[in-house]
Amino acid sequence: MAPWKLPVIVAAITVPIVGAFLIAGPPAGFPAAALAVLVLLVVAARQRPLGPIGELPDDGRHHLLLVVASPIEEPDAVRQIASAARLEPGDDAEVRVLAPARIGFLDRWTSDVNEARDTAQRNLVATVAALAKDGIEAEARVGDEDYVQAVEDQLQTYPADEVVLVSSDSDASRDVSSAVEELRSRLRADFHHVVLDG
Repeated sequence: MAPWKLPVIVAAITVPIVGAFLIAGPPAGFPAAALAVLVLLVVAARQRPLGPIGELPDDGRHHLLLVVASPIEEPDAVRQIASAARLEPGDDAEVRVLAPARIGFLDRWTSDVNEARDTAQRNLVATVAALAKDGIEAEARVGDEDYVQAVEDQLQTYPADEVVLVSSDSDASRDVSSAVEELRSRLRADFHHVVLDG
């Protein structure tokens, strides 16, 4: 945090409280203090740590985390991904495919995540099968709906030296583009974003 930010934050909290106490006394001061604390808690809860993500593997093997926004089924798409990730059939590389469970707004509020997890599972099955046809073996995992959080969660137990996020033109959304920017700046591993046609 920049040195000037802490005094500004303290002033933003204390000035309204002190002002309310001086102008209207305790009946206004206490609600102002409660409101300041509430705002501070909401802002703190929404903050995400922005440190580096992941540890690099130390066994000398290539470890790839492949994050798919939609299923990869076409042989051309598999070859494009393999080229970007420097994968060859029969390599000693370890590959893990991760599909975030994209939960809808209403489903999130009703805690109905089954459909999103089923869709992510289907994406994984199609992708792993397409990779296997091209001679690339892979494990599969369903992750958090937030791409960055899903990658961060996986890298806790699976140290990767390369992360590839695969999306298509139809997946071009604010979520994907902001995830690409954040992953590019925070990952210790090499990062590539592959955009497939169609």
